[in-house]
This record gives sequence, C-alpha cells and structure tokens, in this order.
Amino acid sequence: MPRQLGELEDAVMTRVWQWNRPVTVREVLEDLQQERSIAYTTVMTVMDNLHQKGWVRREVDGRAYRYTAVSTRAAYAAALMNEAWSQSDNPAAALVAFFGMMSPEQRESLQAAVRMVQDTEAPEGGTPPGR
Repeated sequence: MPRQLGELEDAVMTRVWQWNRPVTVREVLEDLQQERSIAYTTVMTVMDNLHQKGWVRREVDGRAYRYTAVSTRAAYAAALMNEAWSQSDNPAAALVAFFGMMSPEQRESLQAAVRMVQDTEAPEGGTPPGR
C-alpha cells in the first residue's frame, strides 16, 4: 500500500469511498467546492495522481473518466496502522501505548475484531484456538 495520502488526496478519496460508485472529476469538484475554492484542473490532477499511485481505477465515459476506489478506507487505515507498527523497535510496547490511547469504544471495537479473527481461524466444527 502506498504511503499516507496528502490532505487533498484524502479529501478526494473520502468522497470516492463514501459514494462507493464510479465518480467523475466534476462530481468531486462540486462537492469539494462546498468547503473550499478549488479549480477543476486541480481536482483532475489529484485524481490522475491517485490513479497513477494505484488508489483508483478509471474507465472512459464519453470525454471524461469515471473513477472507482481500488480498496476500502478500512484497508487504507489498516495499512497505515501496520506501517506505523512495523517502524517500532519494540512492537509490543508500541501496541501497549496505542491501546492506552484508545477510548473505551475503540477498545470494544478492537475486542470485537479480535473475536472475529479468532472465529475465522476456528477449525471446522470445533472451537477457536484458545477457547
């Protein structure tokens, strides 16, 4: 997975992920213009860069392109977390520090995610390992 998205790249990808359908530069531009002044060519360049970096695929639609996300926002967040964790010289300490920063709701989500992973690792007809 490529490195972290820049601010404008993230703003564009947020829309692509939220809409979860092929989008045009014009659609993204019009939505972005509700928050900031931005030129069509700027959005077009950002979307072309995202295509070159492998974040979106595009298909020709008349004289324009329609862009679709290659992966989900969740996969992007997971890749960022994995990259940050792999940079630590003490992964266990990094995880402890990260868990300490979490809200109770985030810790509940983490526990639910761990249960989901354990359930997928369960042998057929048996209980998951460690249960």
